[in-house]
Amino acid sequence: MLGAERRAHILAELDAHGTVKVSNLVVSLGVSDMTIRRDLTILEETGLLEKVHGGAIGVNQLAALEPGFEAKSTRRLAEKEAIAAYAATLVRPGWAIAVSAGTTTHTFARHLVDIPDLTVVTNSVQVADLLHRRGNDSMTVLLSGGLRTPSDALVGPLAIAALQSLHLDAVFMGIHGMDPVAGFSSPNLLEAETNRTMIKKARRLYILSDSSKWGMVGLSAMAELGDATEVITDTDMPASAREVFAEMDVSLTLVDAGRMPDEEWTSNRL
Repeated sequence: MLGAERRAHILAELDAHGTVKVSNLVVSLGVSDMTIRRDLTILEETGLLEKVHGGAIGVNQLAALEPGFEAKSTRRLAEKEAIAAYAATLVRPGWAIAVSAGTTTHTFARHLVDIPDLTVVTNSVQVADLLHRRGNDSMTVLLSGGLRTPSDALVGPLAIAALQSLHLDAVFMGIHGMDPVAGFSSPNLLEAETNRTMIKKARRLYILSDSSKWGMVGLSAMAELGDATEVITDTDMPASAREVFAEMDVSLTLVDAGRMPDEEWTSNRL
């Protein structure tokens, strides 16, 4: 395959998923690690991507830039579905939970509709609308106020004030990036501040994120990696990331995005 063809393939993967991994490209393109890294360098020099540890991200994934809900909703659909379905098995009837904004948490919310006696607090317009339309009669849904972001999160002083007096069993949170140094992060300063408040008010923190977010860093940190009760991601999570969470004694669950809806759960809990 010619270099131009390889680089076109890389850009197509970026457009579809928002990120690419060197290890995956080596397999899919049948070339060496060094060849892929040279291709990424060429594409970075032309301003088409930014190299990160283990791969690259699209230019619209930089720290202070926030993709809209619709743009994110088409990426990594199988992984999001598997992560969401597993995360819902952790929710107990009668719990009061917070669900942050995001496309993975929106998918997660679809799996909550049959759990009885839930109270769901959310700053996501999309999550609140879904649960209002599909939730069971015993579910209570509380939507915070606040400023609306491109990802349809309600953030800022009004949202924070709404959360301050609550006591929650758990928060299920989507993220923009996770990194050993930067922790869990968001490109939106007000959203990060709102999510920090949500975390403080909950007894447990569950992170719902596909593996493409590993190594990505948003502008503002929400929590350290070690603050998570459990991180739920997919089996493409690199070995280096698994080692980081093991050293921090954080439970890491890797779900198989290829499982069929009627199959038993295939997950590796580390």
